[in-house]
Amino acid sequence: MAKQEIIPATTSAKMVLASGVDDLLSQIRPAWQAKSLIRRVKDLLPVDPSSACQRLLNAAIHDLREKIIIAGLDVAQEAAPLNGLPQIKKAEDVLEYSTTHTLDLSYHMGLISRPEWRRLKRAYDIRKDLEHEDDQYEAGVEDCVYVFRTCIEIVLAADPIAPVRVSDIKDIVETPKNTTLSNDLIADFGSAPVKRQVEIFKFLISVSGDNRKPDIVRQNAVEALRSLSTSIKKSAGAAVGQHMQEQLRGKPVDLTIMKVAGAAGITAYLKQGKVRQFFEDFHRDLLRIGHRWTSHDEHRRIFDELEDVGGLEVVPPATRRLIVLWMVRCYIGEPGGYGMGTGRPVFYSNVAAPRISRCFGNSKALISADVEAAAKDKFVKAAISDKHIARRLESLRDLIST
Repeated sequence: MAKQEIIPATTSAKMVLASGVDDLLSQIRPAWQAKSLIRRVKDLLPVDPSSACQRLLNAAIHDLREKIIIAGLDVAQEAAPLNGLPQIKKAEDVLEYSTTHTLDLSYHMGLISRPEWRRLKRAYDIRKDLEHEDDQYEAGVEDCVYVFRTCIEIVLAADPIAPVRVSDIKDIVETPKNTTLSNDLIADFGSAPVKRQVEIFKFLISVSGDNRKPDIVRQNAVEALRSLSTSIKKSAGAAVGQHMQEQLRGKPVDLTIMKVAGAAGITAYLKQGKVRQFFEDFHRDLLRIGHRWTSHDEHRRIFDELEDVGGLEVVPPATRRLIVLWMVRCYIGEPGGYGMGTGRPVFYSNVAAPRISRCFGNSKALISADVEAAAKDKFVKAAISDKHIARRLESLRDLIST
């Protein structure tokens, strides 16, 4: 016997409409508004909310299949077997995916988040409850609201995917002038599948370290890495870190590599022994330069390098404590009041002091114990017997405690 049309038994369609689900329909993208499936949903809603729910979820699943194809068959082809999903060779294979497989692939490609995936799975469960009743089924107001809100907010109202590709980034960074990525491009990168994010970072890392490229192009690539590093997915960052580590096998970590790793936010994925060696050499350079104000000419260069590689946050703890001690000594300065500086009670590096303030302000709690250890250093304890120098040490403590 053919399945009967699903008709709400006691929950009136007027109550469903009063819940505001019809207003949600106005949020659907214009491209879908004109399609017959959505028109059918609108026609059914006042008389048969259950059937309207079913058709709306069908529309959302169809939209996700189209987004999978637009995002890239290469990405889909890689994600499917890795997650136990049917093989994909052509676009038609995606269009034949079941609802469950479509939701799973969309999640594994990064087109929807895990919370969104769970909400859509729950909406699908509701649709199955509505669809598979043998006789009649009452669509509760809460069921309709959940299905409508989930399908529209997560899928049908979401802007069409404009997946960023390596060629998009290449055109920008290879421009022979200083360039920055637009906020829209950064947002597109953030929603791109993991595979695409990894491809883009590999390209930018390659350009950043290519001595054959003009300096301006290499700098553009580093700045692009820095702009995108806050949007890269955790799994993509791990894959990029592994890739970079493989490229460095048997090679030391130099300033160029550390700048690239710092910009990309993947220093933690490098061999920490090599990172430690780099910062031990960096500390020796600090000692060579000296913390006195008379070395201010070299302070700008050394602090530029520290910021370029990621600041104090990426320095191994043991070496960081030594670097923080050097910074404290540099910041508090030495007694002044003589020569051309008779009106200046403390002599300190005008170049280094604001850079140290910035470093400490960025690190705060991370270096709190390091600063207190530095305060117990014999040189520092002797220096703060001068009240003016003591005030400068307290200003550093205040900076990291706020």
